[in-house]
Amino acid sequence: MPLDLRDLPAAPDADLLAKLRRVDFPTLGHYLEEGFCAPELQRMAGTERIVGRAVTVRITATDSTMLHHAAGLVEPGDVVVVDCGGDRRHAPLGEVVVNALASRRAAGAVVDGLCTDIDALRALGLPVYAYGRTALTTKLHGIADGSLCAPVTCGGVPVHAGDLVLGDANGVIIAPAERLAAVIDEALADDAEEPELVAQLWAGEPLGSLTGATDTLRRLG
Repeated sequence: MPLDLRDLPAAPDADLLAKLRRVDFPTLGHYLEEGFCAPELQRMAGTERIVGRAVTVRITATDSTMLHHAAGLVEPGDVVVVDCGGDRRHAPLGEVVVNALASRRAAGAVVDGLCTDIDALRALGLPVYAYGRTALTTKLHGIADGSLCAPVTCGGVPVHAGDLVLGDANGVIIAPAERLAAVIDEALADDAEEPELVAQLWAGEPLGSLTGATDTLRRLG
């Protein structure tokens, strides 16, 4: 495929970002089915939750030239999402690239592949999600193949530049802003009600009675 370089997407809605920073990400799993990256894609470095605009990058298996270019363009709060074309042997994310992202105040990075320099990444603290780690790295071959801010795939999820990336210790969600906006208020309401629900459980109330599951089964029976 030829090179495909596009402009950075529009800035996300600040109010939606603020709401997403408050919600418990698994609560979104009550309302969404799509957007959840493969569970094997886990946080390798960092401890903070991430909420940010996706800047998509596609590279070849061995060449990270496009990623180096993109690392100098990201804006504060962005999350770089890297499609390695299915490669699971080479690591495009290591100490230098992640420092480049951190210096531009990116929110994190998600790679549909591997990372390296894990001790340095953990010391830096920028959230990095990957399938694992390796000492075999990509190179700067300058292959005329790759893309910036074009559609990619990460963790089995189709990703467009400007989608919102949510990450915590449970994994990664990547979805269009409008899809998240449609469910965020209901999810926040659920979170607000949860402490009372838990208190009722400890007071002896059966879970099925509180959620209506028991009545549902009675009707079905």
